[in-house]
Amino acid sequence: MRNMSGRIPQSFIDDLVNRVDIVEIVDSRVPLKKAGREYTACCPFHNEKTPSFTVSPNKQFYHCFGCGAHGTAVGFLMEYDHMSFPEAIEELARQAGLEVPYEGGGRTTADPDQQKQSQDLYAILERADQFYQQQLRQHPQAQRAIDYLKQRGLSGQIAAEFGIGFAPPGWDNLIRNMGNSDALQEQLVTTGMLIRKDDDRCYDRFRDRIMFPIRDPRGRCIGFGGRILPDGGDNQEKGAKKPAAAQGRASAAGGRKPGAAKYLNSPETPLFHKGRELYGLFEARRALRDIPRLLVVEGYMDVVALAEAGIRYAVATLGTATTGDHLNRLFRLCNEVVFCFDGDRAGREAAWRALENTLPVMQDGRQVRFMFLPDGEDPDTQVKKVGRARFETDIDAAMPFSTFFFERLKEPLNMDSLEGRAQLVSQANPLLAKLPDGVMKQTMKEQLGRFARLQDQNPVRPAPTGARAPHRYPPPARRSRSNTPSRVRYILQRLLHQPALAQQAGDLSRFSKGDVPGLDLLVEVLEILQIHTTLRTGSLIERFRESEKGSHLQKLAAWQPEVDDEASLAEEFTTALNKLEQMCLQQRYDALLAQSNLGQLSQEDEAEYRELFRKLNQDKYKH
Repeated sequence: MRNMSGRIPQSFIDDLVNRVDIVEIVDSRVPLKKAGREYTACCPFHNEKTPSFTVSPNKQFYHCFGCGAHGTAVGFLMEYDHMSFPEAIEELARQAGLEVPYEGGGRTTADPDQQKQSQDLYAILERADQFYQQQLRQHPQAQRAIDYLKQRGLSGQIAAEFGIGFAPPGWDNLIRNMGNSDALQEQLVTTGMLIRKDDDRCYDRFRDRIMFPIRDPRGRCIGFGGRILPDGGDNQEKGAKKPAAAQGRASAAGGRKPGAAKYLNSPETPLFHKGRELYGLFEARRALRDIPRLLVVEGYMDVVALAEAGIRYAVATLGTATTGDHLNRLFRLCNEVVFCFDGDRAGREAAWRALENTLPVMQDGRQVRFMFLPDGEDPDTQVKKVGRARFETDIDAAMPFSTFFFERLKEPLNMDSLEGRAQLVSQANPLLAKLPDGVMKQTMKEQLGRFARLQDQNPVRPAPTGARAPHRYPPPARRSRSNTPSRVRYILQRLLHQPALAQQAGDLSRFSKGDVPGLDLLVEVLEILQIHTTLRTGSLIERFRESEKGSHLQKLAAWQPEVDDEASLAEEFTTALNKLEQMCLQQRYDALLAQSNLGQLSQEDEAEYRELFRKLNQDKYKH
């Protein structure tokens, strides 16, 4: 168990999840209807006509019986609003009127001045966004931009949906249209919309460009990408004087000097971090209720052109290689990510960098594939050439992660030689070590062994002639699988339904000798609830976020008793715990009996053996 934030105290998270009302959180986004003690709705995470999505105010937990989605108020914000864990905690704290404390060198409290500054910066970027969209409709030179967008096949509907705008030629459009106060200019510099010169004067970063607003998961504008227009002009209003300090920076700032960058992105700012953001992700989530997969492309126009063609699940990185933060954000939405690159050498190099960055997050159940386009084509041109159906068929046929991994490594090697196969192993092993432990990692190691023609690393060799054969122990008695795992599940289901039952569990050391699947988790949960007596189901589950234990507990928390009677539930819980104790005692007794038959019992073990014999027989007659 661990504090998933790394900086927010667990006690604060416990109290926050206990305090917030999950019904209010969900209902503000998905209208709920009262149904007995719970609330229902059609699930927001998959398409359905009959409501199977339930919210329990008692447990502070939601569950969909259709698609299996479940979680706490924190989990709901992370899934529905696509927030990170700290963002979800901050949002819940804001709604509860609390400040989030931080530890480990971070902020000690939420800084109201910093929050106000962030809100002001969001407002500034929203105004800039509206200004650029207005300029696309009204500016005298906007027709050049409109003609270009039409020539690229974009409709007005898609342009409006993505908020595409136009930054007119000129050096001070934002300053003149948004206000010329020193405070406002400072905010525009902070957001990257203005560049400050050596003489302390400012000028517009984006000039004579098609503007693509970049939005965060909540739809707020956090930055821009600007595409240079392909026609002529000196990139400033006729007669406007170019600032002297900007003469040498025209290329970097969006000027039309030869070699000017085709695309210009906002710089890193307090709101915009290109290593975390993905263009088009907000629009994809808004267009698709259920996102089956995400296609990662290289440019703004690729995303928009694919959306125009009806492919609404494309996103683009912002002038940087795909990072772990990008991938974690993608995998929160779906389990399949397809990278789309040009088929030339540069495209394959970019694909390999993406693969290397993907290795640490390739957990079991996640799928990554690579799609390579014909030479000279990009997603925009290719989808126009072959159409949506064929393009999506090509996505379906994209190269699997493991295939690209081994093909890339084998390509320069002579796999018919011992040296070539040794090189393959030498190059592959450090990369495979980055994969999380699991089936994927094991399978790829086995595949590496087949390619390298490795023999079994632990072959069974016959004993040397005359050597004494090793002692063969009989296999352990096979345990009954019908009751053992289900007994722990049975207890946890009732405990998660009514956490106060933990106070009836008594001394947990009575289970210390047992070897029952899931027993460690049960004891851990009981210990937590006996110490933290006010925890509800939701806050308990948050303590195990993103762990295998947490996933197991969330599934068990969906259980509902046929008759929700506290007295009956308490009796079932106590009876099941007593039976589990009997099972643990019997296991310990059997282990000591086996040692006794081998003459290996110490005096202490002998005393324990006799006490267990007495207790088990006593309990047998009692029951």
